[in-house]
Amino acid sequence: MATTHSNSGNPKIDVAYRKKKNAEDMKYQLITFGITLFLTFLAFLAVGLDFTGWFIVPFIILLAVVQLLFQLYYFMHMAHKGHEVPSLFLYSGVVVAAITILTFTTIIWW
Repeated sequence: MATTHSNSGNPKIDVAYRKKKNAEDMKYQLITFGITLFLTFLAFLAVGLDFTGWFIVPFIILLAVVQLLFQLYYFMHMAHKGHEVPSLFLYSGVVVAAITILTFTTIIWW
């Protein structure tokens, strides 16, 4: 979902383009919001049905990661063109955090 900018010099065309683009972005945000609500409902349902902790903890972590990705890409507009540098820093931080967690987990368990 790359963003292209219309700069035709005609204000009516530019306004129509922006309205269309904003409507499309709002549609994606509403769909994403519905999906995140559904994922939250699934997490509460898993806990409410008294599944074992060995299932609930990884399941909720998986749902949290999926929600995080949805929120980054649609609510924080990371999918739009021009957000490459913030994405680079974000993913670099994720890699450093994952390596740190893996390192400390390895030190503690072995």
